[in-house]
Amino acid sequence: MTSKKGTLVVVVGPTGSGKTDVAVELAKHLRAPILSTDSRQVFRGMAVGTAQPSAEQLAAVPHYFIADREVSDDYNAGRFEAEALVLLDRLFGEHDYVLAVGGSGLYVDALCRGFDALPPTDPALRGRLEARLRDEGLGTLLEELRRLDPIYYESVDRDNPARVVRAVEVCLQTGRPYSEQRSGESRERPFRIVKIGIETPREELYERIDCRVDGMLEAGLEEEARRLYPLRGLNALMTVGYREMFEYFDGKIPYEEAVRLIKRNSRRYAKRQMTWFRRDADIAWMKRDEIKKMKIFCESFAD
Repeated sequence: MTSKKGTLVVVVGPTGSGKTDVAVELAKHLRAPILSTDSRQVFRGMAVGTAQPSAEQLAAVPHYFIADREVSDDYNAGRFEAEALVLLDRLFGEHDYVLAVGGSGLYVDALCRGFDALPPTDPALRGRLEARLRDEGLGTLLEELRRLDPIYYESVDRDNPARVVRAVEVCLQTGRPYSEQRSGESRERPFRIVKIGIETPREELYERIDCRVDGMLEAGLEEEARRLYPLRGLNALMTVGYREMFEYFDGKIPYEEAVRLIKRNSRRYAKRQMTWFRRDADIAWMKRDEIKKMKIFCESFAD
């Protein structure tokens, strides 16, 4: 059996659970850099709306995949997996531990398992594809599927719109052909993987989310969204916080309703995140103030 080189400590949990604070504390203790697994924090110009780490946190611990892509970049989990694995190969030559922190389940799975496990439906992307199906017809989506995955195109039931939409959706979500992702087997990684989930009671989590949104507004979320408004059609901005602000700018809803919807949709997103992470039996769930317990847990995997 090939020996593993280093330990990747993966910190997950829903939005507002305190993952960033926990990860920075663990990283300082383990003398480890942090790799973000947040699909939106990777973009520049979205610091407030995506709750990127503070300047103090960034200065305290080296971070990767934070604000290092333009918002117009067509970035996806497939590219993230490839780039992160190259980066980890280098980092494990310098560190015994590396932390990965974020709430994007698809990016976490890409890093830890590869894409043999198909991602769940992305509601925003599914809505756009269904609108195209309605407005342009099945033939347009079949042509896109033939371009994205010619192998699956040959075998798909071309009279079944649901299967065509799903295949195109997976290709666009992951950046890889659908036909390559159906083996159901995880890919072997050359490093150990330890997963910690930040457990927070629901009522407390929802209260934290509401306070977090208020903090974002005070920190300039509206102003940030106005700067990004000309780019509102980009996939990176189809995100809670910006989407509701754009509707407010368009005059579709008042400001107070935009704030209410940001809070509501953030809570709904947190619920979907927990549904995703609860399916992973490898996650050890701990409260965010159990830092000492987390440190002991991580160190138990040392060589």
